[in-house]
Amino acid sequence: METSELQEIKTELVRKSMHFLIALSPSMASLNRPLTAAILMVGTLFYAVMETLRLAGIEVPLVSSLTSMASRPRDRDRFVLGPVTLGLGALLALLLYPSPAASIGIYALAFGDGFASLIGKTFGKHRPDFMLGKSIEGSLACFGAVFVTAYGVSRSFKVAFIAAMTATLVEALPLKDYDNIALPISVGFVVQMFIL
Repeated sequence: METSELQEIKTELVRKSMHFLIALSPSMASLNRPLTAAILMVGTLFYAVMETLRLAGIEVPLVSSLTSMASRPRDRDRFVLGPVTLGLGALLALLLYPSPAASIGIYALAFGDGFASLIGKTFGKHRPDFMLGKSIEGSLACFGAVFVTAYGVSRSFKVAFIAAMTATLVEALPLKDYDNIALPISVGFVVQMFIL
């Protein structure tokens, strides 16, 4: 592997570790849903303020260095939107859907998108034109991760399959950081409206 490819994978590991952490939201919400929503709101707002300060040339310890480590080349010298859409995606799922639909939607965001990116960047060799740069390997990882987590929540193969298909289709769209909002909302919607 070339140095640039290794750096890209390292950046994705940092980025996706944040995705994996958002998976704590359903457990926190099962204990106190309003508090979890408040934490997501405050955390998202806090990050947005810190990122605005960073762009103004004011380095904020830890936040600025984490943002720098997790920034893709397209994000350099720009507002890094991913953490904002990540927090909003989880928050919207909690506000729009009851559990278990909210949990499945958030797990799709955390693990489906997370593993799709990591596997796609590391092992993605098959990138047909119709997938607009996404890899078959990444899409299969998304499907598998969402299927396993959705089954773990619902104990239903039907729910798991439909949630995984929805997540895989949405994740394959060229939405950039906005997939962080589209994934939990669409998966939660399908689970809530058509299955449970």
